[in-house]
Amino acid sequence: MKNTKSSYSFLLLLHAVIALVVFTIPFLSKLYAILILVVGFFIVYRTKNKNNEVLLVAGYLVGVEVFLRMTGGNLNNEFVKFGVTFFMLLGMIYSNFSTNAFIYWFFLILLIPSILITSTVFNPSVDIKKSLVFNLSGPVCLAISSIYMFRRRILFSDLQNVLVAMGLPLVSTTVYLFLFNPSVRDVVTGTQSNFETSGGFGPNQVSTALGLGMFIFFTQLILFSKSKITIAINGFLLLFMTYRGIVTFSRGGVITAAVMIVCLLALLYSFSNARGKSKFVLVFIVTGIMGVGVWGYSSIQTNGLIQKRYANQDAAGRVKKDRLGGREEIMGEEIAIFMDNPVLGIGAGMGKQVRKETFGESAASHNEITRMLSEHGLFGIFGLVLLFITPFVVYVNNRQHLYFLSFFIFWLLTINHAAMRTAAPAFVYALSLLLVQVKIPEKTENLID
Repeated sequence: MKNTKSSYSFLLLLHAVIALVVFTIPFLSKLYAILILVVGFFIVYRTKNKNNEVLLVAGYLVGVEVFLRMTGGNLNNEFVKFGVTFFMLLGMIYSNFSTNAFIYWFFLILLIPSILITSTVFNPSVDIKKSLVFNLSGPVCLAISSIYMFRRRILFSDLQNVLVAMGLPLVSTTVYLFLFNPSVRDVVTGTQSNFETSGGFGPNQVSTALGLGMFIFFTQLILFSKSKITIAINGFLLLFMTYRGIVTFSRGGVITAAVMIVCLLALLYSFSNARGKSKFVLVFIVTGIMGVGVWGYSSIQTNGLIQKRYANQDAAGRVKKDRLGGREEIMGEEIAIFMDNPVLGIGAGMGKQVRKETFGESAASHNEITRMLSEHGLFGIFGLVLLFITPFVVYVNNRQHLYFLSFFIFWLLTINHAAMRTAAPAFVYALSLLLVQVKIPEKTENLID
């Protein structure tokens, strides 16, 4: 994918049209999902993955996941996670993988004890197979993606193409949200997460997807906009996605995007020379103005309710006791379960059922960290430590990876408010393990370090 102005603009327009077509004829969403898999496989098969084409296909799948879910195109809830896992495995077949990636094979082994515990459970009210698939598809997707990407060499420009591949279907998502609900003012009546402004789908997942889009088009704006037209296009998309993300009234994705952007700017500033740092002052100012502007517009369109939402107040201005929408209670219950089952945990996928029986709380966990503790016990702790430390070990000799910290932060914050319900945190985490080279190296024979 060449990120030229004409092809880039055409692809953006094409995905806006896709949103319009699917909005008009919803059934086409399922055909769209199937077409992505077929075309993606054809591309990888034809190229033999010589230029990491699987990353483009998997990235596109990650970007389109929420759009397919909200339009009924998802063939099943784990469709995209399975798709990403499949293409990562296909990439390994064509392009091998680093032997040092064994650490993520070990992570998969750490999941086995809890699977064995769950498999021994006999409870007619619990679908064991469904529970295992729902709770393990995310970690497995993360591990397989990490094995493929572990210290794999890639040019920074090619990494940006992967981000663009993720960003294109997010344009479809944003346009679809506008078509579904063009007037925010008419449907916002409180400070709770709003399904109307989220395309009739889960605000948390929509906010997460749009937050990722915010970061993608921010990077396009400040690093890859070489003409006034491109600046205008990327600036508009950034503001449009930010606005639609804010008015979902789900804070997680927007806050995550803001932290990702701050991390990127801090890293770029620290690596710039004196002349570059002086130019960054303008970038900081413009970014601040854009942020204030879109926030002000959002406040006007929601009659000030968005400010109360972020201040943790209800529509009457009263401060809510619960800052995380009920998540604190679930997290506390999962920690209590871990304390009672510290070694082996209660079994993969059994958290929801055990909380229902013990505390009368049947909601699914939003926090992957406390879920790992309660369901996997000590093995979950080892797995989390491995996931936390390994990217930083890789980064020590990988300082050209300008997006490293932003990717890691996206994974960390997302699994704390949306668990791993979508493939995004798994795939973006794995992107932090790539060996990124800003300039073309003299020798490029070894694709994996």
